[in-house]
Amino acid sequence: MKMTVGHLLLVSRTSMLTAVLLATCSPAWAQPSVSSEAIAALKRMTDYLAGLPAYSLETQNTLEVVLESGQKLQFDSAISSSAKRPDKFRANRYGDLVKQEFYYDGASITLVDPESNYYAVVKAPSTIDKALDFATDSLDIIAPASDLLHKDAFQRLMEGTIVGFVVGQSIIEGQVCDHLAFRAVNVDWQIWIRAGDNPIPCKYVITTTDMPSMPQFSVSIRSFNAAPLLDDAQFRYTPPKGATKIDFIQSDSKGGGK
Repeated sequence: MKMTVGHLLLVSRTSMLTAVLLATCSPAWAQPSVSSEAIAALKRMTDYLAGLPAYSLETQNTLEVVLESGQKLQFDSAISSSAKRPDKFRANRYGDLVKQEFYYDGASITLVDPESNYYAVVKAPSTIDKALDFATDSLDIIAPASDLLHKDAFQRLMEGTIVGFVVGQSIIEGQVCDHLAFRAVNVDWQIWIRAGDNPIPCKYVITTTDMPSMPQFSVSIRSFNAAPLLDDAQFRYTPPKGATKIDFIQSDSKGGGK
């Protein structure tokens, strides 16, 4: 690639920015500790989410895949999801790699492939938290941003965390957010939380650090409704004409939980 004056200016400005960041933030990055400010900001967010009887959100997600050559590819998806505590959850995911609809009605999980018109149903535990764990452990299905949906999200997020600090404030989708950074074994993660009275997550980035290529997965929340009008019927799947029911391949022999 031919180097231009524009490239030189960009390199120069990037180097200056890096130097400033290293000068101001290196002590926080270098010491294996979690600041009380970061803990308080994260817990404020998770307590707020856990206290909502219902909510809906729309996200834009980017999954980074690394080829054997080392070249990185990004695949995008858009997800809309709704939750009604304690026992209703739905998510529609449409993207480059997958198109899926996920329904949980308090008694069963239904996964739908709208393009092939196939669907599968399995008995599930009686709460959102237990159903999401069951989906992950027994069906190898990870619901979008499921680690933020649990009532005990704070404990789950902080498990194994050895470093955490407040980076500063950022503007995400026009909202002022507190930028937090954390490090655990084999993973770094960052979260941007809206400042003010409604501390919802605005962005979430996970970096896998036990791979040399360090791929990332990022979630940007485009909209969040803390008081949606949700009907129980929205969480039940009604097969259209011509739909074909198939079986889940479960990773344990016990099937649905209690």
